[in-house]
Amino acid sequence: MSYKRIFTIVLDSVGTGAAPDADKFGDVGSDTLGHIGEAYKGKLALPNLQKMGISNLREKAIEGVPAVDNPLGYYGKMTEVSAGKDSMDGHWEMMGLPVTQPLDFFPEGFPDELLAKIADFSGRKIVGNRPASGTKIIEELGEHQLETGDLIIYTSGDSVLQIAAHEEVIPLDELYRICEYARSLVNGPKYTLGRVIARPYVGTNKDNFTRTSHRHDYSLEPTGQTDLDYLQKNDIKTIGIGKISDIFSGNGLDEVYHNEDNMDGMDHVDHVMTQDFDGFCFVNLVDFDSMYGHRRNPIGFGQALMDFDQRLATVLEQLKEDDLLLITADHGNDPGFKGTDHTREQVPLLAYSPSMEKNGSLGVRDTFSDLGATVLDNFNVEGTAKGKSFLSELI
Repeated sequence: MSYKRIFTIVLDSVGTGAAPDADKFGDVGSDTLGHIGEAYKGKLALPNLQKMGISNLREKAIEGVPAVDNPLGYYGKMTEVSAGKDSMDGHWEMMGLPVTQPLDFFPEGFPDELLAKIADFSGRKIVGNRPASGTKIIEELGEHQLETGDLIIYTSGDSVLQIAAHEEVIPLDELYRICEYARSLVNGPKYTLGRVIARPYVGTNKDNFTRTSHRHDYSLEPTGQTDLDYLQKNDIKTIGIGKISDIFSGNGLDEVYHNEDNMDGMDHVDHVMTQDFDGFCFVNLVDFDSMYGHRRNPIGFGQALMDFDQRLATVLEQLKEDDLLLITADHGNDPGFKGTDHTREQVPLLAYSPSMEKNGSLGVRDTFSDLGATVLDNFNVEGTAKGKSFLSELI
């Protein structure tokens, strides 16, 4: 059948085990869901994800979340083909635009020439300039910024340039203006970065500095048409919740909602579910990644999953017969693994509609683009021809 509305919720960084090419990224042995389960020692409670098949799709069940005999819908995994393991790569690939050329990375810090331009534009000196955890670098350099007004610039294992700024020292408008300028410097051909990220924070000293929800991502403009563009051109309504609009630079979206946090994002989902429309709602919930994955906090990560699972109950109750719910992730960020960066993992794929008469496995999909291909197939829209639809497998 075809569905009137498709809701896709991306649990940012909720990977389900090392990808086949994890060795190329130094990520052999990573398993975000598996290691969270181990940290909880059998007390991780995800009843709604469990009944959808979150452990059925794994070779080894998540500890405390056994596989079920009769899952609610269909389950599987997706394998990424993009060159990187960042949010941009994952989301673009889901929408039929895999990132085939590796973007630039700066594990030794950014070139002096690039930083000099940002310093000249902003009128501020720059400190940091190395790969770092965002929370640790503001703990280390935040008091210095309070005294001097210097910009804190740092990177990670992904293709990103991040600027941390105390909101009372560098107002949001100024921070965003600096980030927009930095974005203009890294669109190629000399330097090509996936994202420039504004990272505002508040607090009086290193013991209470806290990042705020005023983060803003400035992504590389999509290098081609995405499935969102094709849907929009065919008058299929497209809605983005969370950082979806940032990732696609606002392209291909009719309606957008900014999230304060995961629960605010789920409030937006609940709201959109009350609307009558024919279309696609694309949701990103980032707290798993930004609050717990990079900080290597498996207990906090698990609690965020349990909080989401409780809200998922309402979504399942509100789904109409002609709705389809897809739950997936964009990469891993294993809180039980070395380092502080994303991990190259396969991601879950869960599919459910109240109209389904059967259940079963969707297997291991060869690319994240299968998700977008399925959405296009449902609305009878021609797109990028990337990916293979699994619509006909949903019975």
